[in-house]
Amino acid sequence: MFFQTAATVLDWLGVTAFAITGALVASRKQMDVVGFIVLGTVTGVGGGTLRDLLLGLPVFWVREPAYLITCAVVALVVFFAAHIPQSRYRYLLWLDAIGLALFAVTGTETAAHAGADVTVAVAMGVITATVGGIIRDILGGESPVILSREIYASAALAGAVVFIGLTAAGAPRDLAVTAGFAIGLLIRAAALRYGWSLPRYRPRSGRPYDPPTQ
Repeated sequence: MFFQTAATVLDWLGVTAFAITGALVASRKQMDVVGFIVLGTVTGVGGGTLRDLLLGLPVFWVREPAYLITCAVVALVVFFAAHIPQSRYRYLLWLDAIGLALFAVTGTETAAHAGADVTVAVAMGVITATVGGIIRDILGGESPVILSREIYASAALAGAVVFIGLTAAGAPRDLAVTAGFAIGLLIRAAALRYGWSLPRYRPRSGRPYDPPTQ
């Protein structure tokens, strides 16, 4: 009972945060109200939908349509209030970081309780955390954040690994959830603040071809 209640609260927070980011992208593109609702909804539920389908679970928003209603309402609020923040893109990135960290933990936890292997559970956490943002950016005509120079998916991976590691070690659930969320958020926040990125491939001159001697 406690697991279901806590997981539901985190899911609602993550869905709301991501729905706001989808609506903010719609505001940047000056879409109509339908565009706001579409982007807010697919961003809020996209990652969790793919997770549930891959795990063979009932899709969470089909089981609880209130998630869809919430995404639509959040998008409508942003439609009328998106002009208030001075920098919508800055808010988009920080809200996205919060949703990323939340979904990394809830996605991993949901998969683990469904009986998934540790590796699969971590992968489901990353999928839950990133797929909604990918769909949002593609539909909004933006370059996907996951392909940006700053660390993104790696932050979700770190949060998922910390959560599942502490859980496997027998740590209290509250500690595991808090630590996983904090690590994911801190890494993503540091990447935004300091421009952290993973090593990138740089083209190098190929070795000259020496034909074999006869």
